[in-house]
Amino acid sequence: MTETQIGGVLLVTTLLVLFSGVPIAWGLTVVAIAFLLIFEGFGSLDAVALIMLDELASFALLTIPLFVLLGASIGATAAGRDIYESFYRLLYRVPGGLVIANIFACGVFSAICGSSPATAAAIGKVGVPEMLRRGVSRELATGSVCAGGTLGILIPPSVTLILYGLATETSIGRLFLAGVIPGILLVLLFAAYAWLASILENRERASTSAVPLPDVHFTTGEKIAGLAKAGPFLLILIAVGFFMYGGFATPSEVAAIAAVLGLGLVIVIYNTWRARDLWRIYSDTVRESTMILMIIAAAALYSYMLSRLYITQTAAEALVSLHMNRWVLMAAINVFLLVAGCFLPPVAIILMCMPVLTPVLEANNFDLIWFAIIMTVNLEIGLITPPVGLNLFVLRGVAPDIPIGVILRGSMPFVIIMLLFMVLMSVFPEIVTWLPDKVMGPGR
Repeated sequence: MTETQIGGVLLVTTLLVLFSGVPIAWGLTVVAIAFLLIFEGFGSLDAVALIMLDELASFALLTIPLFVLLGASIGATAAGRDIYESFYRLLYRVPGGLVIANIFACGVFSAICGSSPATAAAIGKVGVPEMLRRGVSRELATGSVCAGGTLGILIPPSVTLILYGLATETSIGRLFLAGVIPGILLVLLFAAYAWLASILENRERASTSAVPLPDVHFTTGEKIAGLAKAGPFLLILIAVGFFMYGGFATPSEVAAIAAVLGLGLVIVIYNTWRARDLWRIYSDTVRESTMILMIIAAAALYSYMLSRLYITQTAAEALVSLHMNRWVLMAAINVFLLVAGCFLPPVAIILMCMPVLTPVLEANNFDLIWFAIIMTVNLEIGLITPPVGLNLFVLRGVAPDIPIGVILRGSMPFVIIMLLFMVLMSVFPEIVTWLPDKVMGPGR
């Protein structure tokens, strides 16, 4: 068989294995070993254990369990509720202020915990019932939180960007900086849509002579009290930025600082010092970190198999030899990622695809830092589109009385916003590259 034929069989086999429900790490490992055994013989298996262990020996991987610990600490408490409440007290007089408060809370909470499903669950548990009680439509209420939760893999610190940096050997600090402005702009675009949609809903409610909603008022003292509870968590974001971009610490050291600060804050503010509370935080951290690290090790073996069978090189050469317009190529890559994101989680897509895509992107003079943000926003869409749109099912669990179709309809306007935002970043790449170049100087 030619390398192209082997690659075709491998693609079909991998998809069948992953869609069968087998854990990603074990699925990739089994496929990699099977293809090495079939096409290279038993001698090719000598390096399997060494490849997986060497991949996990990277010092940069320390950031993953530490940032996961930070997210687990925040997610185990009522921090999401308090962050949401503080924004609501500030924005309650703005049309759609309740929805906008949820979106802002998603942005801040996701920046702290770095997990999209955790953000959707934490903010959704409080925000969705409150929005429904205040007359917000089911579509807008669930769609705003479902889409807002996706910001967890874009706004730093982001485990997804860390994995991209490891897969492409790009600077994690530069990737974090690249995600700041796009993350803020996406929050603002989501908020602008919520504001407009809320105005239209209010007009429709007024025209149908619906019963007016009760008035809500917060004193200055209540607003300050809300900020006082959410403020300490904002200090974590400030500390991460100060130590990392001020040149005082490496990403691994910053992750340790953030984890200690997060754990300390939840112990002090929410009294999570009991053994059962800490056990929940630590067990969640170990479980999620082990899952991610096993996927990384399996992906390394899978990449080794691709290279050993010359599939990666053949695919890259085939794409380059097409001599298509670089933007047509970029569009084709994004369509592929959109389809893949509907079925596979972001971690798996990055670790499986970037060994093939990296040489193609470099050959066509695409900035890998810029593409990281394009890819991340693309993968965000996969979190709110079926059949494996994880945030859809998280919101379904938070609001079991609302059909999944309603949640999906509410999410679609935000999907359109993200697609248009990807086009905007393509036309104006400085949205992504300006801040890292300004802070760290021009570079890869």
